[in-house]
Amino acid sequence: MKQLVRLFLMLIVSIVCLQIFFAARIALMVVLPPESTTFQRTEMLRLLREKGSVVWAQRWMDGEQISVNLKRAVIASEDAGFNEHGGVDWDAMEKAWERNQKEQARVEKRAARLAVVAPSKPPPVAKVVGGSTITQQLAKNLFLSSERTLERKAQEIILTYMLEAMLSKQRILELYLNHVEWGEGVFGAQAAARRYFQVDASRLSPQQAANLAVMLPAPKRFEKRPRSPYLLSRAGTIEARMGAVELP
Repeated sequence: MKQLVRLFLMLIVSIVCLQIFFAARIALMVVLPPESTTFQRTEMLRLLREKGSVVWAQRWMDGEQISVNLKRAVIASEDAGFNEHGGVDWDAMEKAWERNQKEQARVEKRAARLAVVAPSKPPPVAKVVGGSTITQQLAKNLFLSSERTLERKAQEIILTYMLEAMLSKQRILELYLNHVEWGEGVFGAQAAARRYFQVDASRLSPQQAANLAVMLPAPKRFEKRPRSPYLLSRAGTIEARMGAVELP
């Protein structure tokens, strides 16, 4: 019994120390941006493993150097309540969970039918819908893996509240726009603007900014067809919403 209690206490101490480490890292981001994120380092290793080399594009841009069009477009597309919530949009997370449950049930039924009529075909994969805010996405990219577990989600939420408590909304958006993925080896607003439109991030037009914002949920997929009808149609919707977005 004493050993179990000792192990439990050691676990609690380890968890607390980890949170202190994360808090210290976030506090440093008030004045110094991180050179890379956990997600970026994982991508570098993947590219080295699969292709033997890393083609990388990223350049830090201060918040005031990034087009307001891109800021408005990303908020309109990714997190319309960015200015109001405290980091987590619980209603959006609940709706996403319900949609994912329905999608999983639909896929399981389809897989069962395929197993009978076409057993050689690979089983279908459920399309997961996210309900994460910009701050949650930043927390995950900065510190966490992409695995989907309750433990990782709980840590993501803790980190999200740390980010919101220690950083301003402007700083959170600045960090997000400089480190988010916009294609294989393409990270940050400046690299994306140069890659897709051959302009600096400060000179993005509303249409160009909307196009980039729409790519964010699946940049590796959209970079293959950056002018696809779906992307252009969705970008038009986002562009129409941008005027109503208030920047932090």
